[in-house]
Amino acid sequence: MGILLVEDEPNVVSVIKRGLTTYGFEVSVAANGVTGLQMALDNNFDLVILDVMLPLMDGIQVCKRIREQKKTVPIIMLTALDSTENIVGGLDSGADDYMVKPFKIAELAARLRTLLRRSGAEIQANNSFAIDNLHIDTESKIAKRNNEVLKLTATEYRLLEYFIKNQRKVLSRIQILENVWDIDFNMGTNVVDVYVNYLRKKLEKNGGIKLIHTVFGMGYIMKEGDIDENTK
Repeated sequence: MGILLVEDEPNVVSVIKRGLTTYGFEVSVAANGVTGLQMALDNNFDLVILDVMLPLMDGIQVCKRIREQKKTVPIIMLTALDSTENIVGGLDSGADDYMVKPFKIAELAARLRTLLRRSGAEIQANNSFAIDNLHIDTESKIAKRNNEVLKLTATEYRLLEYFIKNQRKVLSRIQILENVWDIDFNMGTNVVDVYVNYLRKKLEKNGGIKLIHTVFGMGYIMKEGDIDENTK
């Protein structure tokens, strides 16, 4: 499911994107109302998550403009404004649902699924991922390689899940920090390299082929097969 998140608070973006990804959603992000409106109109997203208080154009105006051209795309508004007037204003602008911050990711995901069912969108939750003989079940949080359960810490599991969901893509250290750790983490730290090494050792413990490769000057990639001269 392709979701557009229009939100200008980096911490909120990190939490929502990371949380919804674990529920099988693909999340694209716009950091202001003008960009969000353009992305919503130019792409066929299955649903839009829209903050009310946004730079350049507020969420109420964005919602009205989307509704002028896209009558059926589900829109859910997120805001810290919890008065009855604000909620009514959001719904009257064309939103299908309204959630007040702070909120639980599980509840947000449930409301998204409800809106998607109402709109007739097909929900395909993918809870199983694989590469080579490595398999992950994101509901049970169990990772196996060659049918042997890997003993991973919570952080190692999150890192592995992020890699396998984005296999064959080059991921920068900043991308990994933002999606596996909190976005406010010290960007100068070598924690990514340390945990990649931990994870590699566990993945290759019993002679499995190398799956996580270093891409010099760029970051890391999870892939099978031969490596080129820019990776190791």
